[in-house]
Amino acid sequence: MKRPLLISFSGLDGSGKTTQISSARALLAELGLTDRLLAFWDDVVVGCRWREGFVHKVYKSEIGVGAPGKPVNRRDKNVRKWYLSLARHGLYLLDALHLCFVIARARSGQGPTTNDQRPDVIILDRYVYDELANLPLDHALTRAYVRFVDAFVPRPDIAFLLDADPVAANARKPEYPVNFMRENRARYFSLVALLGHVVVIPPLPLEQAKLAVTQVLLEKLGRGDPSEMPTAELPVAS
Repeated sequence: MKRPLLISFSGLDGSGKTTQISSARALLAELGLTDRLLAFWDDVVVGCRWREGFVHKVYKSEIGVGAPGKPVNRRDKNVRKWYLSLARHGLYLLDALHLCFVIARARSGQGPTTNDQRPDVIILDRYVYDELANLPLDHALTRAYVRFVDAFVPRPDIAFLLDADPVAANARKPEYPVNFMRENRARYFSLVALLGHVVVIPPLPLEQAKLAVTQVLLEKLGRGDPSEMPTAELPVAS
């Protein structure tokens, strides 16, 4: 039996992951394919409630999801302390190990909502790449750590990075300062350059971005002729 296709969507908060995932799932349904959606934070991250409670209590991070006109002041991944960076290396390794287990179960059809049916496609809303992009990639030891993690986690058949203008993304989902989002965007592209197997969807109008994602999916599924993909320039990390 053919192994389910593994697709991940990564990117800044407000980059349109939810919209693109919904569009991709609709396309798969039209093609008669089943899918299972996994949320990295809810289904993979180890001790997510404890971690959220810690930053809420210690760093006064607000709980909730930002929306236009209703900003949320998140203080978690944007708190840049050396000891937190060290802790993240350990926590992200635990998450990566658990990711292997979660995907193995999903591929076999196991899980509370799968009825033991193997899906044709497994979709992940965020991936370990979103965590790795939060590390100081300018350090050689961190880059070695990233390569180590990438070597043992399941490699997605398609790993999307939805690029976005930080100002526009912040307007859609106001949770982190724009300056931090600019830095985070640059780190994503540093990660792309380091790994070399991530498909970047540049900042495009919604329908064009959907078309770009659709083209990649159809090509991978062998259901359509590939067309020229738009490209994005890599921003220079500051």
